[in-house]
Amino acid sequence: MIGEKVRHYEGKNTDLNSLKEKIQQYLEGDGFKVQLSPPSEHGTVIQARKGGFLSAVIAADRALSILIDGESNNFTVRVGIGKWLEHLGVTAVEALLISEIFLLVDIPEMLWNVHVENKLVKEIDSIVG
Repeated sequence: MIGEKVRHYEGKNTDLNSLKEKIQQYLEGDGFKVQLSPPSEHGTVIQARKGGFLSAVIAADRALSILIDGESNNFTVRVGIGKWLEHLGVTAVEALLISEIFLLVDIPEMLWNVHVENKLVKEIDSIVG
C-alpha cells in the first residue's frame, strides 16, 4: 500500500504493552484523539485522528492506524491510514483484519500520511532501541 510503513523488530526484548502505551502517549501529546483495541492473539490496534485543519485534507472517517503484532523478541509494527472505527475498544483485532484497518489513500492524504508516519516510525524506533 502507498504510504504504509512496516517495521519488523527481532531480538529487542520489548514489552509490547509498554510500547503501546508509549505510542499512545506520544500521539496524545501531539494532539491526537486515540483509541485502542483489546489485545488478542493477532495483536493490538491503535487508531489516532486529529481535527483542525486536517479535517479539510483528511476525510473525517480516516485515522492513523497502528497494528502491533508478535512477541517481545519478534514483532511487527504497521502504520498507515485506515477507517476510523467507532468503539474500537470493544472490537476484536480478528474482525479488524478483514475490515478497513488500512486503506489506499489519495494524494493529500498520502502526503500527510507519509509525514506523520515518518515521525511516528522514528519515535517507535527510538522507543524500541
